Amino acid sequence: MSGTLVKSLEPKVFVALDLDQPREAEAIAENLSGLGLGFKLGPRLMLREGMALVRSIAQHGQVFVDCKHFDIPSTMESAVRAAFDAGASFSTIHTLAGPQALKKMAEVEAELNRERAFRVLAVTILTSFSQDSLPIHLKETKIENLVEALAKESRANGIKSFVCSPHEAKRLRDAIPDSFLVTPGIRPEGSSTGDQVRIETPKAAKLAGSSALVVGRPILEASDRRAMAEKILADFT
Repeated sequence: MSGTLVKSLEPKVFVALDLDQPREAEAIAENLSGLGLGFKLGPRLMLREGMALVRSIAQHGQVFVDCKHFDIPSTMESAVRAAFDAGASFSTIHTLAGPQALKKMAEVEAELNRERAFRVLAVTILTSFSQDSLPIHLKETKIENLVEALAKESRANGIKSFVCSPHEAKRLRDAIPDSFLVTPGIRPEGSSTGDQVRIETPKAAKLAGSSALVVGRPILEASDRRAMAEKILADFT
């Protein structure tokens, strides 16, 4: 089972730095520093700068490395440890990796937490999927049932932190009361949906039981990024 997390003030909002230029990401993180935000780094930036960028961004807030590892357990373990060593406080894996990998990730999380606070976040079903666009082997099961089943299997193997859409947050909160739920697909009222399908406002996500939000374009594309971040934080508290 997962160990007790070292106490740490966890961000309520992660800014998704889904960009191609590392220096731009650093400038945005610096501009938003001091608000208590976290910063999500995905493959677009990690493949360009990797550990050096994690270290740089971590000066401005906790870093969430979002590469959704889905591989053999030993490879997943090495990748998660690398994120931790670089200074990340969160790292994603995929629930579809199966029970053996999930159990190993829970063991690694417990070990790393003896040094400092760190969460392994298990991704369920991507927020870009609708029922009709699911992969062929998943189409016959409703998304909300898939999300709950994957989360319950993860919890049974020691993982209790998840990435899910706000549409499934209430169901997971009811099914796994001690879960930590990170929800992307967040759009303030009036924002463009982009390529996200299962979306909600910050207030609705809070009511559904979300622990933290991931917000990208509404902040990155705002004329005043800091003001938009502050508004989203206010809406979520």
